[in-house]
Amino acid sequence: MPTNLAAVLPLTKQHTFAPRRQIILVDIENVVGGAVLTAAAANWARTQIENVLALNCDTQVIIGTSHVGYLETALAWPNKQYAVNSGPDGADLALIDEIDALRLERYDEIILVSGDGIFAEAVATLTGRGVDVTVVAHYGQCAGRLLMAASRTIYLQPDHNDGIASGVA
Repeated sequence: MPTNLAAVLPLTKQHTFAPRRQIILVDIENVVGGAVLTAAAANWARTQIENVLALNCDTQVIIGTSHVGYLETALAWPNKQYAVNSGPDGADLALIDEIDALRLERYDEIILVSGDGIFAEAVATLTGRGVDVTVVAHYGQCAGRLLMAASRTIYLQPDHNDGIASGVA
């Protein structure tokens, strides 16, 4: 008499591995070293970030910039979210507001692309809540407090002062 093994054997749970849900917050002015005044600067910053992070069309990215660099930034990074604020540390403060508004349960990892120390307190608060925070910055240009607060650090490629990145190129 033939037996149906599927009816006799216990079913095993099939494991599916979903990709980690990430959000990337980019301080584009920190990447280029000032206001983003040209398309070349905005495109260069995007390339630098894509060289060290695996981005795809589903990756949620929020880019902080001042009103001065908004157009060039939006042209280089279409279909992303932008946090725009002007004045001293305007883009940084806009990104901090975005961090404060995050629904942390939605993300497995938060990636901050900046070396500015202004983010140290926000990152320390996130890691203190058990959130995995990666900081991406230029080597030697990341605030010590931010390095200590982050779960890990990734460095951008060392050719960041090649003339294209400056806002005046």
